[in-house]
Amino acid sequence: MNDPVSDFLTRLRNASKAGLAECVSPHSKLKESLAAILKSEGYVSDVTVGADDRGHKTVIVKMKYVDNAPAITNLSSVSTPGRRLYFGYTEIPRVLNGLGISILSTSKGLLKDRDARRQKVGGEIICNVW
Repeated sequence: MNDPVSDFLTRLRNASKAGLAECVSPHSKLKESLAAILKSEGYVSDVTVGADDRGHKTVIVKMKYVDNAPAITNLSSVSTPGRRLYFGYTEIPRVLNGLGISILSTSKGLLKDRDARRQKVGGEIICNVW
């Protein structure tokens, strides 16, 4: 696996489209904070850290559905290992004119696009969610 973040996003996208109750992925601090942002924005129900049968830490994300439709309509990865995209705080693009969110990796940790603009920090755009 070359890009663990894209793998995590793909697992979330597939779980929501398949109608699964939860999504399990190997643990990292980045994935955990990414899932926490999705929870705070209301795209997923709950995020917990558990362990698999071999004792490896995992991130368990409980998916959210509204009237049997997934709360995550689309989840797209922006930066890749071969093409990192960095933006200053004035250049951060809006997702669906503010209806969606971008998640950025900044010097102050992972932030939503709105928070990055307020705190006047730029960074690498990880993904777009709507």
